[in-house]
Amino acid sequence: MIKLFVTDLDGCISEPFRTPNWDAINRIRELNIESRSLDIIPPLTICTGRPYPYAEAVAQWLDIKLPFVFESAGLFHWDGHRFETAINTENGEMEPIRQMKKWLTQEVLPNYPGVNLEFTKMMDAGIVGPDVKVIEKLHGLILEKVKNDYPGMEVHATDISVNTLMPGNDKLQGFKLLSKALDISFEQMAYIGDSSGDVPALKKVKMAFAPLNAKDIAKKHGVVIQKKSTEAVLEAYQKIIEYNKSAGETQS
Repeated sequence: MIKLFVTDLDGCISEPFRTPNWDAINRIRELNIESRSLDIIPPLTICTGRPYPYAEAVAQWLDIKLPFVFESAGLFHWDGHRFETAINTENGEMEPIRQMKKWLTQEVLPNYPGVNLEFTKMMDAGIVGPDVKVIEKLHGLILEKVKNDYPGMEVHATDISVNTLMPGNDKLQGFKLLSKALDISFEQMAYIGDSSGDVPALKKVKMAFAPLNAKDIAKKHGVVIQKKSTEAVLEAYQKIIEYNKSAGETQS
């Protein structure tokens, strides 16, 4: 049985810089609420590279009551409004991230109006902007910077963002925190993601999905839903419910 369905945000629950499909959002929310009374429906949560405020807002749309992952590897607990991370953010361990933010702010982004540093991020150096070609160019610049100055750090990109992370502080780490907090194994989880940053988690969960708009690297590691973004998340949710229903019938 799948006991937890996890979704990425950008490219999955919604398309960046566009109004969400509210009909699909509402149905996903309804299924999440129904999970509290029907065992075959797993509850929903989020794993995103986006900062905490953005993730919290979407979690409220979807009536998510479970902990959720932000910045790939930070876990927010509603109970006590607690944050949990695998990296100590106060002992100098994050200095490479601070230096990357300084470089981006002072030397790179002034040349690219319309692209912004994700200022509220605590654990990675993230930039975001609506122009895919500009993001691709910046992705190349950041990869070169990391190769020369911070080998070992991870760089993940989507069509609208580039994130630089400390080694191993990626979405797989976020899933480990979720697994421990909820006492749910990877074999009891499903995930839908659309970019390279989702691959570490897609490779580990029991059921992995990618929307039609996903990057090819994500599609290689999950069942491709022949719909885009929000509609794909909804269809994946329905497939998981059918899987659980069949599993329950087999056991009975």
